[in-house]
Amino acid sequence: MPADVAAPFPWLSAVAVVLLVVQVPMVAVLLSRLLQGPFRRPPLAPEPPTLEQLGAVSVVVPTLNEAHRLRPCLEGLTRQSYELREVLVVDSHSTDGTQAVVKAYQADDPRLRLLEDDPLPQGWVGRPWALDYGFRHTAAASTWVLGIDADTQPQPGLVAALAKAMETEGYDLASLAPRFILKYPGEFWLQPALLMTLVYRFGPAGSPSGAPQRVMANGQCFMVRRSLLEQLDGYQSASASFCDDVTLARCAAAQGAKVGFWDGSRLLKVRMYEGMAETWREWGRSLDLKDAASAAQVWWDFAFLALVQGLPWLLVPGLWLAQQGALADWSRPLLLLWAINLGLLAMRVGMQAAVASAYDLQGAPGAWAFWLSPLADPVAVVRIGLSSLRRPTQWRGRQYSTKSSI
Repeated sequence: MPADVAAPFPWLSAVAVVLLVVQVPMVAVLLSRLLQGPFRRPPLAPEPPTLEQLGAVSVVVPTLNEAHRLRPCLEGLTRQSYELREVLVVDSHSTDGTQAVVKAYQADDPRLRLLEDDPLPQGWVGRPWALDYGFRHTAAASTWVLGIDADTQPQPGLVAALAKAMETEGYDLASLAPRFILKYPGEFWLQPALLMTLVYRFGPAGSPSGAPQRVMANGQCFMVRRSLLEQLDGYQSASASFCDDVTLARCAAAQGAKVGFWDGSRLLKVRMYEGMAETWREWGRSLDLKDAASAAQVWWDFAFLALVQGLPWLLVPGLWLAQQGALADWSRPLLLLWAINLGLLAMRVGMQAAVASAYDLQGAPGAWAFWLSPLADPVAVVRIGLSSLRRPTQWRGRQYSTKSSI
């Protein structure tokens, strides 16, 4: 590198060598995951029920002050057919009229039952406690127990399709990635970048699960063979977890259960949070998955995201400005580092197009910001890092002790 270019930053080539040594293996890992995309399981399609599925599925819906968003969930569940034996709405003493909403639907569909769970015991997080309580009140004759979140919108044919695929292919536990409903520019900008942290760490939905400690799951639509839940003693293994879905799935996989995480964008929609601030605060708190992994794995994943998802957005323009854009005068390490990170940016933009089918983009006033979401990658990586540093003390209106971590 000529002296006139290198003079302001003579150490850049040495830094480039160090970054190449640590980044290139991470890029290889990323490519091995993303290359599974073209061969992954296709999105699950709606299915009509079969006579063998009659009354095979019990659904548990945990609620806490969900009156403003529960109706689409109950509407979707009542449109399922005879494969659905019962829907148990387990309410944690809501004060906003949630129970009145449930009772209104209960009058038209006798499969709905409203339960109030017992006071939250020491050592439990609210969501797994409600799911566990519901499971223990489901009919013993059901083959499957399906946990559904109150903010979801189940589409016709969901329950039958999921039960059929699991039975046919011998799965014991499977969950679905939904289609996201967003509204405002801020959430369209941030949420896909946060979602991409999961894709980078675990590959696209429908990819093979791999080792138990790398299993991914989504509790918004989470079906388990009843006999497996009995074997696991319900949700005990995930009692203190703020990512109980992943914790339970990994526990099941470690015991030899066949676990799947599939694309359910044709069967399930979800409106998770209202706006960018709530998305940052609520979803960002659990995306590090620290309750389902060792500290070493959590920090390895954070370093991985920093190097392959966050750093390229800073490194590519930074090197260009520092070296005044004179590519012919760059040292080989600098040129290679810049080219690799430019390739990572190009791949990330392509991934944005690939995940577009996971979003309802039609008619949303802020949908244009979806295509700017790759620029939020450094912010998303920072959010994962901040979440990795501390455990939540507040979740869905409940306060938890920092000492007990629940």
